[in-house]
Amino acid sequence: MMYIIIGIYGLLLGSFFNVVGFRIPKGKSIVSPRSACSKCSQKLSWIELIPFFSYMMQKGTCRKCGQPISPLYPTIELLTAVLFVFAYFVFGFSMGLVVALTLISLLVIITITDLTYTMIPDKLLFFFFLLFFAERLVYPLDPWWNSLMGGVVAFLVLYVIAFVSQGGMGGGDIKLFTLIGFAVGLKVFLLSFFLATLFAAIYGSFGILFGKMKKKSVVPFGPFIAVGTLLSFFFYESIMDVYLSLFLI
Repeated sequence: MMYIIIGIYGLLLGSFFNVVGFRIPKGKSIVSPRSACSKCSQKLSWIELIPFFSYMMQKGTCRKCGQPISPLYPTIELLTAVLFVFAYFVFGFSMGLVVALTLISLLVIITITDLTYTMIPDKLLFFFFLLFFAERLVYPLDPWWNSLMGGVVAFLVLYVIAFVSQGGMGGGDIKLFTLIGFAVGLKVFLLSFFLATLFAAIYGSFGILFGKMKKKSVVPFGPFIAVGTLLSFFFYESIMDVYLSLFLI
């Protein structure tokens, strides 16, 4: 029963994260006006706002104008629900769950903003910094200075890369990884950074290989950061065990 409840909360918050992700970068309120079709501006009724299921019932189109609705909406809603349920499976009811849900929320929202607008808003990062700061006061990493070390090293590593590459790393990515380093600590940050860059490199290589991208094409790094961070946060020990068994033993 608890898994169902957590999943429902995930769907609802996933719908809210869509609103935040699409409105905050444009300076719009997340409270008003009511959600509307992006094509015909028709205000959505309650039956059109049921997370994930409304999209399926409407076959991915607006009930009034018949134009397609972005599949990003239901994907984010379902993904948030799945991640919330998995976090509960791993941590149960604990402060670890609170940190995990906060991290998932941040990464889901920045995935939306980066995919849609190629940006990671400062006000969003500042809000989540306040949350993580409060959470790490109550539930510090072991040792406590691991948060500070993670944040400082993350900032220095990303800043040096941005400086050497002359803009190869965006300011939003630097700030995001600094926040992630503070939230998860040094070791998890280092693995998340490695995985994020690996996935981005693979994606870019295939894009160039199949003619979908050019060498200087701008690729949103946020989604790769999200994937690398979540894998590192939940599976750090397992990933390191596999790495050590393959390369060092």
